[in-house]
Amino acid sequence: MKYLILAYGSQRDYDAMAGRPAPGAPTWTPQDFEAMGAYMEKLNNDLAESGELVETRGLTAPAHARRLQLKGSDLVVTDGPYAETQEVLAGYWVVECDSYDRATEIATRLFHVPGPAEIGPDVVVDIRPIGESRHEL
Repeated sequence: MKYLILAYGSQRDYDAMAGRPAPGAPTWTPQDFEAMGAYMEKLNNDLAESGELVETRGLTAPAHARRLQLKGSDLVVTDGPYAETQEVLAGYWVVECDSYDRATEIATRLFHVPGPAEIGPDVVVDIRPIGESRHEL
């Protein structure tokens, strides 16, 4: 079965990682950012070696996003970031593994990403099975 593991963040998180923290936000050092990158690279390599990694990508900051919505019959295009939204999708992994429990075990590793200690409570990860046909939706 394939599972989609979704990691979330906010524009504030991206700004902090770039060395521009908001007041009261965790401060990321260049060393924190490098340690996070090394950790993610190891995670991805481990999953590739086990044959469980199908696809993974990190997404750019919400400031570079665009949202399309219908309001009545009008199509409205809004450039990010979105003041009304705290968390946005920051990255994803598609893994193919034997069980939901194994996908959960993999996703749990995202709670051990190095960085400022204050980021721990803000980490949000979702796991969703991927339907291979409309009958699985």
